[in-house]
Amino acid sequence: MEKFFYTFGIILLIYTIISVLLYYLQESFIFKPEKLSTDFQFSYENQEFEEYNFDLPDGAIINGLRFKAKNPKGVVMYLKGNSKSIKGWGKFAVDFTAHGYDVAMIDYRGFGKSTGKRSQEAIKRDMQFIYDKIKEKIDEKYIIIYGRSLGSGFATKLASINNPKMLILDAPYYSMKNITARYLPFMPLSIILRYPIPTYKWIKHVKCPIHIIHGTNDKLIPFSAAIKLSKKNPEMARLYPIIDGGHKNLNNFEAYHKVLAEILLNHKNEIDLSKTSIHVQHNKKKNT
Repeated sequence: MEKFFYTFGIILLIYTIISVLLYYLQESFIFKPEKLSTDFQFSYENQEFEEYNFDLPDGAIINGLRFKAKNPKGVVMYLKGNSKSIKGWGKFAVDFTAHGYDVAMIDYRGFGKSTGKRSQEAIKRDMQFIYDKIKEKIDEKYIIIYGRSLGSGFATKLASINNPKMLILDAPYYSMKNITARYLPFMPLSIILRYPIPTYKWIKHVKCPIHIIHGTNDKLIPFSAAIKLSKKNPEMARLYPIIDGGHKNLNNFEAYHKVLAEILLNHKNEIDLSKTSIHVQHNKKKNT
């Protein structure tokens, strides 16, 4: 019996140590930022844009770009994924400017030129701050919120407390806790996870049309997550499966661009794929 309690104590100690490490190191797993110097010059072919720096009340600075369309119909507030910076993500703005929408794209705290201590609450406040800045220039009925991967959760939260024209979710997750549980099923995630990001709770309160685009072969965030999310607000949500699409390569599928055009233009039509991001690669790693 003494040996049993000794063994149990060792296992409990190891479990506790791992839990503590996960609590303090989880940001390095969730966020993969690319930092840019303050004098870095953005450059994009055939894209007109302006750079902005927003001073937040807590002293943080949020850096962003606004890509310009000719005679814009509105603005797409683009919340990107968890890696790199808007230096690379900016290439995807063409998918919206080509359809007549300006694109407001920002870097989260600690990404690119943005500064400040990062937390779930801080990011939510930052997104609302930027949204309010956009509202100073344009009525909400012309604002589209687009959330890609990590950004889909924060995009959903933003849409749930505002009244944008629509919400578009690209490869969204049910919750960050749900994703993490796939890899750490025995850890006390309710206690240690500082970024639970419960998209499934927030989506219930979204009052505008919700368009969910997801690849059926997504290995990181399974297609089933999109199905479950769509069921949380079935009256407002519509799901668009991209057959064989992975997590990082939806823009390489013609179906994705047709779906996006249908959503943005509110009807099906032929599109010029040469003016889209269809050939842009997120990175050189295998798409998943």
